[in-house]
Amino acid sequence: MKKAKILGVGGSPRKNGNTDILLDRFLTGAESAGMDTKKVLLRNYSIEPCIGCEACRNAGTCTRFHDGMELLYPEIEEAKGLILGSPTYNYNITAPMKAFIDRLYPYYNFSHERPGPYSSKLEEQGRKALVFTVCEQFKTDETGFALEALSMPLEALGYSVLEKFLVNNCFEKGKVAKDEELLNRAFEAGKNLVKALR
Repeated sequence: MKKAKILGVGGSPRKNGNTDILLDRFLTGAESAGMDTKKVLLRNYSIEPCIGCEACRNAGTCTRFHDGMELLYPEIEEAKGLILGSPTYNYNITAPMKAFIDRLYPYYNFSHERPGPYSSKLEEQGRKALVFTVCEQFKTDETGFALEALSMPLEALGYSVLEKFLVNNCFEKGKVAKDEELLNRAFEAGKNLVKALR
C-alpha cells in the first residue's frame, strides 16, 4: 500500500529562519512515524496571485498562469497530509502564502448560482492538516489573523485541521532552535498527524 505523503509548505521569505526550522521539525516527526514527506519553500517558486478571472470554474484548473503552482498542484493532490507555516506579517500571513492559498481555488466545485452552494474536489478523502505561525508579539491577541488565514481555507476545502500551532515572542533568526520544548512539541505534532492519517 502506498504511503500517504505529507506535504510541508513554508511561506517565509527568510532562508533558515524560524518558520523553516519548525517546518523541518514537524516533518522530521512525521518521518519518524514512517511517513514519506516533502518540503516546499514558496520563496523558491514563482506564484502569481489569483486575479479572480474565474476561468478555473469551468476548466477545473488555473489556465491564466503557467507558473510554480503547476508543479505544486500534483503534490497537493497526492499528499493526504498538509502542513502550512508562515511567519506573521502585519497581523496576517506572508504574501507568498496568501498567493498559494488563493490559487487553491480550482479545487472548488461551484454551482451556476452566485454565490451558490459549492463543494470541494478534495473533500471526503480523509485529508488532515496542521498549521503554524511564528510571530514576535508577546500577547496572543496581538498576533492577528494568521492562524485563521491558514486554517479556514483548508477546512473549506475538506481538510480536518488537527492543530493550530502558535509561536509567540520569536523574532530573532533561529531562536526556535534553542527552545527544546517547542521543538519537541513540533516533533510530536508531526507524529500525531501521521497517526490521524492512518
